[in-house]
Amino acid sequence: MSLKSRVGRLPIIVGSFALASALMAGQAAGVGITGRVLGGGAPIANSTVTLWAATAGAPAQLGQAKTGADGQFSLSATQSPAAGASLYLVAQGGKAATDKSATDNTAIALMAVLGSKAPPRVTINEFTTVASAWTHAQFLTGTAVQGHALGLSIAAGNVPNFVDVATGGYGTVIQDAINSTQTPTLANFATLANVMAGCVTRVTANACASFFSAATGPGGREPGDSLAAAESIARNAAYKPQRIFALLEAFYPIPQGKKLRVTPFIPYLSFAPSAWVLPLKFSGGGLNGPGKIMFDSNGNAWTGDNFIVGFQSLDAFWNGNLSEIAPNGRPLSPMTTGFTGGGLEGPGFGTAVAADGKVWVDNTSGKTISLFDNNGKPLSPPEGYNFGGKLGLMQGIIVAPNGDVWALDFGDDKVVYLPNGDPSKVKFFCQSTDGKPNKDSPCKLNGPFHLAIDQQDRIWITNAITDTVTRFPASDPSQVQVFKIGGHSGKGMAIDSKGNAWITGTAGEGLSLAVKLHLVELKLTGNMKELDRVIIDWLKTHRRGNVTMLRPDGTQAPGGSVFNGGGATWAAWGAAIDGNDHVWISSLIGTNLVELCGIRTETCPPGMKTGDPISPPSGYVGGNMEWLTDVAVDPAGNVWVANNWQDDQTCFGLRPEAASTRCGGNGITIFYGMAKPVRAPQIGPARGY
Repeated sequence: MSLKSRVGRLPIIVGSFALASALMAGQAAGVGITGRVLGGGAPIANSTVTLWAATAGAPAQLGQAKTGADGQFSLSATQSPAAGASLYLVAQGGKAATDKSATDNTAIALMAVLGSKAPPRVTINEFTTVASAWTHAQFLTGTAVQGHALGLSIAAGNVPNFVDVATGGYGTVIQDAINSTQTPTLANFATLANVMAGCVTRVTANACASFFSAATGPGGREPGDSLAAAESIARNAAYKPQRIFALLEAFYPIPQGKKLRVTPFIPYLSFAPSAWVLPLKFSGGGLNGPGKIMFDSNGNAWTGDNFIVGFQSLDAFWNGNLSEIAPNGRPLSPMTTGFTGGGLEGPGFGTAVAADGKVWVDNTSGKTISLFDNNGKPLSPPEGYNFGGKLGLMQGIIVAPNGDVWALDFGDDKVVYLPNGDPSKVKFFCQSTDGKPNKDSPCKLNGPFHLAIDQQDRIWITNAITDTVTRFPASDPSQVQVFKIGGHSGKGMAIDSKGNAWITGTAGEGLSLAVKLHLVELKLTGNMKELDRVIIDWLKTHRRGNVTMLRPDGTQAPGGSVFNGGGATWAAWGAAIDGNDHVWISSLIGTNLVELCGIRTETCPPGMKTGDPISPPSGYVGGNMEWLTDVAVDPAGNVWVANNWQDDQTCFGLRPEAASTRCGGNGITIFYGMAKPVRAPQIGPARGY
């Protein structure tokens, strides 16, 4: 895509996400907002509606009004908000028209986040409250929204995916063809709104007390209004979720002789969810089998695609391009092809974003490295950087804090080093003395897959064909150390704030010697397709996979540091650390997302220790997830996972014509407000705000 074409779409993007100052002095002051406040679809009278501006400091009150008997209000801002502020409305108190009680309901607190510019007409109801609370879960305390500008902008920009704030009805994305019928998110969302409406309208005398009791988190603090209850549920999504679901029956029993409940919103759940999560799935922009996910300084996600959209499996395998996705899930790269050129051919698990916004991509099929600017324009030559044909099957790549670029040659068991990102100064490390991969390798590399740099400027490397990780100082790669992990086939890795390395073992423990030897043989021949087939066939019949924590000295903690999320890490692949040092693991075969308590246990639910699963026994599910590779945390605390494979039998040519294009995974799934935000671009260990 040309710079000109990208500029043409900037007004749309900036309106939702950029650190803009659309509401300047004189533009907001005196401008009115009209709207209505509804509870269970009925007007709420005598509710106090307050307009707030959220920034990094305490929110500023801009105006206030009362609703009439019809739930309508008209509000004028008395002052202009700070540049880049995010506007939101909170409606408190009042009484719904369907509420037969004699007094106002002081437990009512509803919210609608508007973003950088308020629309002329707004509806505040349970839908806007659930959408606002989940997207802003990491910035919300009571009725106060507070946080860094980029995070607030991203959170506000995702509210319309769930709700139309003008009408109070469903947003576009949650009711599209994927998210409405292929995932329980729509029913999760409406069920939460129904239960909240039970309190707002007081369908029973003790509806609010029941709601608040069911919404109480593991810390034991009971919420005092409907917004605080939503916040508590969003932040403790996996904590006793059946309690909230039980209120559906208590508030809306099925009438005698009928089959459906009479609820304010449909659809609703038929059974309790494993967690109150609201993931949405996005496609487009060339997404097909996305691998590694990285965010730039604007919160846009970049990922290399293993496959090409629309190709049948025999030609799609390891031939994909590069995708860029906006923080609200909208594609920014060309719809079908993604970004191309610069020697790009079949990226694997190697995508890195530099501080200057440039994007580095390792090509598995093309045996090259490619470089793009932040507009998707290729900067590498048409054949890519191949250094005279010296590269093999490429996988991981990172940018170090000092600007150096490190990449891994999976096929030839070596490390590629570009000082300050300069390809003309390339150096190779860890090459075997006889020129053959996996033979006399000074770094003991065996299918090097992913890498990370820690706080001591040491490079850590996972080995996909064995159960070890390799480490050396960035300043002296000859000083090699090799450590055992608790699982075979190391893939993803992340370094926490204390310097511990968390490494996924995709095959877990118990891989037979025969399979191990066969994997080595296939890797030496470069037969990636058959290599994948062997390990996948084994994983499908053996529910294995785990994550190992190695301390900064390379040892495991006393008592062991191998975790499996309560059995949920089936073929664990990606690993990410959030701003609270919680550990996020994506599972290839398990098609789930696992959250573990990290090294800072004080940020975990009471009583948990390092490695304990915060997610339910199934992991977090939904969002029409497929076989997952990477997981990443964005600056708003949203957790992104890459749907990498859709149907393995299609990939191996074992499906009929009608299913022949279903090899590559379909897009990205985003779980909202789940994690403590992480600064972007992430260069080195994750950094919170």
